[in-house]
Amino acid sequence: MTADTRPVTVLFEADKLILELHHDAEGAYHAFPGAHSGAADAPRVALSLEEALHARIRPAGTAETVLRTWAEGAAPQGPVALVDPAAVPPVRVRAGAVVIREGAVLLIRFEEDGGPLYEIPGGGVEEGETPEEAALRELGEETGLGGTVGPRIARVWKDGRHEHYFLVSATGEVGPPETLDNYGGTPVWVPVDRLPATPLWPRRLSWRIEHWHRTGWPERPAELADSITELGPACGW
Repeated sequence: MTADTRPVTVLFEADKLILELHHDAEGAYHAFPGAHSGAADAPRVALSLEEALHARIRPAGTAETVLRTWAEGAAPQGPVALVDPAAVPPVRVRAGAVVIREGAVLLIRFEEDGGPLYEIPGGGVEEGETPEEAALRELGEETGLGGTVGPRIARVWKDGRHEHYFLVSATGEVGPPETLDNYGGTPVWVPVDRLPATPLWPRRLSWRIEHWHRTGWPERPAELADSITELGPACGW
C-alpha cells in the first residue's frame, strides 16, 4: 500500500492537541492543521489525550502515529508524515461481527507459535454483498449463529484492507466444529473485561470494545488505522 507522506503540523498547547473541527454526513470529525484542503477558516479545538483517543481524527494513519507516541509519554510536535490509508483503494474489504452475551464477546481463537491469538468473527466482502450482509454470512459460517446487524461501531484500515465492524444481536448457539468454516480456529466466549489484555486483532479495537460496553456505544463509527503486528503488548491508543 502506498500513502501520501506529505508532512502535517502537530501542535500542542498546555498538554492538549490542537486540531481543526470539521463536519461530514456522519457528524463532527477532527483534522490536523493543514491536512484538510480548503479549511483555512476551520475552527480549532484543544483535546486532551483521553478526548483524542475517542475522537474521529483524520488522516487515520497520522493519528495512529501521534496517539501512540503521546500515550507512551512523548507527545510529538512539528512535522509528521501525512498517512491516509482511507484514500488508498483497498486490496480487500472485510466485515466483522461483534457479538456480546452475558458479559462475554464471541471470538475465534487460533494457536500460533505455541500461544493463542484471537480474531473477531468475519471475513471478506464478496461481490454484490454489503458489509452488513457479509458480517452475518461470515458469522454463520464461522460460528453457526444467526442474528441481526446493529450499528457500525468501527472502520479499521490495516495492511491495505478496509474493515467494517458491526454490533450484532446473535441468535442460536455455536455449532459443532465439523459444521464450521473458520480456518482451523475455535469459537470461544471471552469476558469483555479481559479484552484489553487479550491478544485480539485488530489490536486498536480491542480495548475500545471493553470501554464502549461499559460506557455506551459510539454514535458514529470509530476510524482507526492499525499498523500493530505484535499482539502481546497492551494497546492503549
